[in-house]
Amino acid sequence: MRDINSLNKVILIGRLGGKPEKNRIPQTDRWFARFTMATNERFFNKNTRETVDRTEWHKVVVWGNQVEFCEKYLDKGRQILLEGKLRTRSWQDKEGNKRTKTEIEAVNIILLGKREESSATTDTTDFDAAPYAQATSATAPAGGGDFPDEEPGGGSGGAGGDDDIPF
Repeated sequence: MRDINSLNKVILIGRLGGKPEKNRIPQTDRWFARFTMATNERFFNKNTRETVDRTEWHKVVVWGNQVEFCEKYLDKGRQILLEGKLRTRSWQDKEGNKRTKTEIEAVNIILLGKREESSATTDTTDFDAAPYAQATSATAPAGGGDFPDEEPGGGSGGAGGDDDIPF
């Protein structure tokens, strides 16, 4: 039963730390991509009258059709709005140590920033649509051992692209 007072939602606006790395899980033939994303905060110290910038790095994973979207449109430095969920996975490494990893499972990615930032393609049709494109995915039931040597806890399947754009 779902607890009505629970919500697992992450919304970030930031820039990519690098091109997404695309991988395939051979056992299930599922594709996923991982990338890092930076968000910045600026604080003002009243005593010293200085501003201090703080950068927070986030690990992101995407599944299914979103992988193609990320491969085509995302590159280092690209500004995006990301909606997703926190996912924590646990597994045992080769030495028998328990390992844990928390990352953001992207559900929705929207491109932000200037068109010049897109280095994805030179085709004018896709290039013009790039700032409005978004990738979305539906959540699949959990569990299936998504990563080798790790406990099940997984990802989500996906459908995406810019098919729902009304223009």
